[in-house]
Amino acid sequence: MAQAENPTSANGVLPPCSNPTKPTTICVFCGAKPGNSPAYIAAARSLAHVMHEHNAHLVYGGGTVGIMGELARTLVSLSGPSAVHGIIPTALVSLERQGKAPDESVYGRTTVVPDMHTRKRMMAQEVVDGGPGSGFVALPGGFGTMEELMEVVTWNQLGIHDRGICIFNVEGYWDGLLQWIEKSVSSEFVSQANAGIVVQASSAEEVVRSLREYKVVEGRMNLDWSRD
Repeated sequence: MAQAENPTSANGVLPPCSNPTKPTTICVFCGAKPGNSPAYIAAARSLAHVMHEHNAHLVYGGGTVGIMGELARTLVSLSGPSAVHGIIPTALVSLERQGKAPDESVYGRTTVVPDMHTRKRMMAQEVVDGGPGSGFVALPGGFGTMEELMEVVTWNQLGIHDRGICIFNVEGYWDGLLQWIEKSVSSEFVSQANAGIVVQASSAEEVVRSLREYKVVEGRMNLDWSRD
């Protein structure tokens, strides 16, 4: 497992570096548990198959258990270890990897980082640096999944990145969040335009298609993040 230092730049900017010669890179936020419905694991497998069909690479939180582990294992079995990069903080190795160094031939490449902030920034940077159709996806998960999802939503709104963000709404898991977004618009905390930063999909095919067809909303803030 590789070790990484914190890559945060002085001004915290994620410079847009979309490269059409690079493969699509999809960052998936999801649970380190399987959940209580077989549909959650099935959705992870389905997403891996569609990503393989589109030559898309995965960057994720590095766990080998739950939905995380199923997604990584399935994609590696189809596309090979080079298609998967797990990024995990040292403190979570015992929890999300059962304290073991994973087999790269099963789970792909792993980078161990010192903290959560480094993990999230590195995952986001790989998406920003990826080819067309790169973006972020949320499968079912808990507090960590929600926090990671909402951070990249906020970064999009602030103009830090312009990549697509898709909720894979398996069996209505994210219905409550979608209702909250509608409420935040009607309560005038979020603009109607910015509500479109997040798109939803009900199938793996729709997830990948929505990222490829994603349009940056007009309501984003035109902030300059290049200055110190």
